Amino acid sequence: MQVRHFDRLLPVFACFALSPLSLLPLELSANDVIEEIVVTADYRGRRLADLPSSASILDQQFIREAAVQHFEELIYAVPNMNWSGDGHRARYLQIRGIGELEQYEGAPNPSVGLLIDDIDFSGIGTIATLFDVRSIEILRGGQGSRYGANALAGIVYVQSEQPGPEWDGLARVTAGADDALGVGLALGGPLSDTWGARISAQTYRSNGFRNNRFLGRDDTHNRDETTARVKFTWDPESDCAFEFASIYADVDDGYDAFAIDNSLATLSDKPGRDAQRSAGFSARASWEGSAYYELVSISSVADSDIRFSFDADWGNDQEWAPFTYDFISENERERQTASQEIRLLSRPDGRLFDTADWLLGIYYSRMRDGLHTRNQGSYYDPIWDFALELDDRYSGDYEANTWALYSQLDMEVGTQGRVSAGWRLERRDSDYADSRGLVLNPGETMAGGELSYHRTIDDSVSAYVNLSRSFKAGGFNLGVVPEGRRNFDREYLWNLEAGIKAEWFEDTLRFNGAVFYSRREDQQVRTSYQLVPNDPASFVFFTANAARGATRGAEAEITWLASERLSLFANLGLLDAEFKEFVTPTGDLSGRDQAHAPNYSLAAGATYRHGNGLFARIDAIARDAFYFDVSHQQRSSAYRLVNVRLGYEAVDWSLEFWVRNLFDENYAVRGFYFGNEPPDFPNELYTRQGDPRQAGITFEKRF
Repeated sequence: MQVRHFDRLLPVFACFALSPLSLLPLELSANDVIEEIVVTADYRGRRLADLPSSASILDQQFIREAAVQHFEELIYAVPNMNWSGDGHRARYLQIRGIGELEQYEGAPNPSVGLLIDDIDFSGIGTIATLFDVRSIEILRGGQGSRYGANALAGIVYVQSEQPGPEWDGLARVTAGADDALGVGLALGGPLSDTWGARISAQTYRSNGFRNNRFLGRDDTHNRDETTARVKFTWDPESDCAFEFASIYADVDDGYDAFAIDNSLATLSDKPGRDAQRSAGFSARASWEGSAYYELVSISSVADSDIRFSFDADWGNDQEWAPFTYDFISENERERQTASQEIRLLSRPDGRLFDTADWLLGIYYSRMRDGLHTRNQGSYYDPIWDFALELDDRYSGDYEANTWALYSQLDMEVGTQGRVSAGWRLERRDSDYADSRGLVLNPGETMAGGELSYHRTIDDSVSAYVNLSRSFKAGGFNLGVVPEGRRNFDREYLWNLEAGIKAEWFEDTLRFNGAVFYSRREDQQVRTSYQLVPNDPASFVFFTANAARGATRGAEAEITWLASERLSLFANLGLLDAEFKEFVTPTGDLSGRDQAHAPNYSLAAGATYRHGNGLFARIDAIARDAFYFDVSHQQRSSAYRLVNVRLGYEAVDWSLEFWVRNLFDENYAVRGFYFGNEPPDFPNELYTRQGDPRQAGITFEKRF
């Protein structure tokens, strides 16, 4: 595997290695160790060291210190993870080069799952705000046996804070440049001997780092994000335990992201919105009344209203004069989901042959998704006396019912080895009808599974090898599509992975590394082309099956508690994700890298805490260039970001000063290549820029 632009990593390594923090004397207390990590997204809640797959676990302290508001800020710290800036927030995720870049029409069919307190928000991650979040777990690689068709590339599992045994709470105020202001309050504790509760609410607003020169406004790309969470625990004096979680999120962000000159100064006269209002509820119950097995039930429901609109010409009458060129695009989506899962897990007395733990489960989900779109506009060329009027409206309703059976067997091999085998059989039946008379009723059965061997080498080191097969459902394309492209087949992913997990020097140095090779069969790829050269809303997006794709790479995470004052970390991802055989209407892409799949991703950082309460943190991030899409050959540039945080921490309060993108790096998170400038409409690369430098302060009171 060839890693390009390695020289661009050197300044980041230098910044990390030569930081004044790294030159401080190392003094280690015998009581200072890295806390044990438990992966709750796994069936049994295993330790990270015992999990036979690659995973990143972001704990509460890391989340609070490495980000300000949203999960998209943490993606840069996760090896081989990326996001598509098609939308205001990180709604579309990619893991190891696999994941969607956008969705305007068609049935929801995500490759990366997103669960928030067991509530499924896959493909609509706009609401992934971070206040009062306890942990975020990212499981890389196909999760076909655990989570089914929505986890071809992996899963993101978010958990909010739990009620504690004593009453506690926090109040947080954040203020910063770009008129940023956030206020949050959380409170939780025991209601009785058996009941616990926690409630939190937070709102955050900022202008969104854009200046609309035509309207004379700096808030057309604004952020207005409110999240409320309620969680109850009930532990009656019996063999049962219950956990109830609910979330209400109202994200009403502006969408004015693209400028003709690829700057942060826009010219649109009709800025859009990227808004999502979601309410969800989950209930988890467990029963341990038998010495042979445990029964677990997980239920969830969610209701989301989503609006995505934009000024499709990115301009105004003055900018395009003497031509009339004015287009808008609006998408409104209503999504309801409900799911029920029941697991039967063996307990010590119920093990098979006294050496094997077993699990059986059944899963059912129902999704309803309604979409209404309007593409409207006009174009007039006075030179050629050519006129075009567009008023295209569309409505579609989609419903899917999914049933799944799954099981897993974990068997001890000798005193230090364990073999795990799991499988999942999933059936999905769908109904679709739209205003254009298209009626479809696809149904399919998919199967996946995994086989792994985990070995404990000694008290500090373990290793594993894992072979898995995951899947993603097939589907259909809407509207005008190329001949023979109405339907596309399901996709399968074979993944072979090996890794080492170690904790050395009395648990002060942790290493988590993996190498992998994946093969995609009937790979689904979403591409596009423009039907009418002078109509920017006439893009046709459709999904097709590439014949074959392959991905290989490596991931490593190192955490070192160097002293009682200094801790360091470094996360590295190497990736070579390419099409093996794929011919599109625009050319042969065989051998080319897949979209949004940088060859390297690096995050490194250091935190220093003085005994008097002062602390400092630096995070350095580097990303290789990547292709923006499969419909063209345009690429981003490699980039580096540096974030810093300084502050004072007392027993029950803290005050922090932070700067994100310290050196004001210019970098792109999405790109399109098409004609958007009259009268000739030459193809040009248009990019959406990431956030520029922002400084702010955060005050937090704990009680």
